Amino acid sequence: MQQFYNETYYGRTGEFMEDFPLTLLWSVTVSMFPFGGFIGSLLVGPLVNKFGRKGALLFNNIFSIVPAILMGCSRVATSFELIIISRLLVGICAGVSSNVVPMYLGELAPKNLQGALGVVPQLFITVGILVAQIFGLRNLLANVDGWPILLGLTGVPAALQLLLLPFFPESPRYLLIQKKDEAAAKKALQTLRGWDSVDREVAEIRQEDEAEKAAGFISVLKLFRMRSLRWQLLSIIVLMGGQQLSGVNAIYYYADQIYLSAGVPEEHVQYVTAGTGAVNVVMTFCAVFVVELLGRRLLLLLGFSICLIACCVLTAALALQDTVSWMPYISIVCVISYVIGHALGPSPIPALLITEIFLQSSRPSAFMVGGSVHWLSNFTVGLIFPFIQEGLGPYSFIVFAVICLLTTIYIFLIVPETKAKTFIEINQIFTKMNKVSEVYPEKEELKELPPVTSEQ
Repeated sequence: MQQFYNETYYGRTGEFMEDFPLTLLWSVTVSMFPFGGFIGSLLVGPLVNKFGRKGALLFNNIFSIVPAILMGCSRVATSFELIIISRLLVGICAGVSSNVVPMYLGELAPKNLQGALGVVPQLFITVGILVAQIFGLRNLLANVDGWPILLGLTGVPAALQLLLLPFFPESPRYLLIQKKDEAAAKKALQTLRGWDSVDREVAEIRQEDEAEKAAGFISVLKLFRMRSLRWQLLSIIVLMGGQQLSGVNAIYYYADQIYLSAGVPEEHVQYVTAGTGAVNVVMTFCAVFVVELLGRRLLLLLGFSICLIACCVLTAALALQDTVSWMPYISIVCVISYVIGHALGPSPIPALLITEIFLQSSRPSAFMVGGSVHWLSNFTVGLIFPFIQEGLGPYSFIVFAVICLLTTIYIFLIVPETKAKTFIEINQIFTKMNKVSEVYPEKEELKELPPVTSEQ
């Protein structure tokens, strides 16, 4: 693709680009995706409040199908600018969907499946990465002739969603709390559950609505000002920041070098990388089943602890790989261990927690904040890791180990378990932590609400 950039420039000016402008142009192309993700996160609140959860996802397909066509045609049009613009647009699509999909599924899910369904989006992200790694093998589409097709394939899932999603119900919580349409909410619940008796769930949603009436719609600015949401907001910022700044992208960035130093032939590294992607899928699949068994808090603590140990051992292994012959193999074990740890907790749980620890009126704004932290952190790591790597060499992973340690300590001290609890019950835990009754007397109703039964 960089060769295409250079040839296109040569066709226009009669000379090839210097190394620095070419690298800069390529870096801009790569970084447009997380920057678009950040913009998409800022659009989440307005879109879900105007179009609903399902409507926002349908509208969002524009940001996938249009850039897929543009990228697919970029070589024919001899325009690398189309690729750069398309990366921004498809980033917006990722920013919207990575926030709206967990919100939508979290609001559809019955209490006993909230965790499992909350992890499913991350499972399919890992499946998407693996599919991209397979199609991105040199002998498939990652070659001179195939790359425009590879980039164009991004529109296929969006086209499928555009065809299938209209047959699915809208979020019952959105219909009842925001649209005030109880009949539509009941119908959606009956479709989702497969039975007619949904009065208990309707009562629970109505209870959430009553608890929220004093607050009204909560904007991002109001979210930062409200003491009653202080620990929820701080927890999401720490978890989303920890998720991206713990080095998950840097590990993948470094993996090829680690595999090469362990003696994997250069032409086979792409297959080992795809194998790492397969491990990621398998472990996230396991997380779907254990999240309701072990709980969110334990998976987060376990995941970040594994990542912390992997970063520390990897640092030692990289520092000693030229002096101890078997150290490169330890490095490979560390990479795989890190991927396993991240797939168990840090990757899937933070987005699930946003759905669970915020009520309806503050949830869209919370996803905007969490999504913005996620994508800005992603962008920052992509931008500064090459410089960290140049400056610190094998010791670059100490930075990520420190972030893993700090995030683990925060989770241990602050983040409560939310397994098998309703949104109201979780909110009551944070009400006590925030000590809000003295500051916001109007929220006193959260304390006075009768406890919701835990029967399924």
